[in-house]
Amino acid sequence: MSRIRFATAHALFESFPELTRKISTGPSDQFPIDYLKALSSQGKMEDAVTFCAYLLPRREAVWWACGCARDLLGTIPQARAAGLLAAEAWVYEPDDERRKAALDIGTNGDSKDPITWLALAAGWAGGFLFANAQRQVAMPHYMTARAVRIAMFMSIMNIRRDQRPVRLKPCIAEGVKLAESGLS
Repeated sequence: MSRIRFATAHALFESFPELTRKISTGPSDQFPIDYLKALSSQGKMEDAVTFCAYLLPRREAVWWACGCARDLLGTIPQARAAGLLAAEAWVYEPDDERRKAALDIGTNGDSKDPITWLALAAGWAGGFLFANAQRQVAMPHYMTARAVRIAMFMSIMNIRRDQRPVRLKPCIAEGVKLAESGLS
């Protein structure tokens, strides 16, 4: 069963207006999965990564980015793995305790490390951006997508530019699969 909550790619762009500045290809009335497949088949991998980060529900987006980071980064030293493990733990059991643990690791992590952004993606998947006795502001829905996108792009930084499309193609295929069927 599809996990997509948008009827068209255009509807996704309307829900996340920042996409018009982040994706070079304009929106269409295609079904979002078809639009994502078209971006990939046209070799517009950066656009496809961005679109997928915003298309997937938060839990699937975090799972997708964690799997892609594992593939793109190769062996992750144990000293850096805490953020990845916290993000994956939240995906397995998306409760507030695990979300807060990921958020803590991400908040205290190195902003130049894609693993930090994976932890932030999970940490920003709920809770409050701001809360005090008088007012609470829920975490904006786009925060997880932004962190997923950053984690993905940081994960390919050490891959030669000419190799990036080849390395990202399986990631996009996995994103399509998650969009079509969700997490099992």
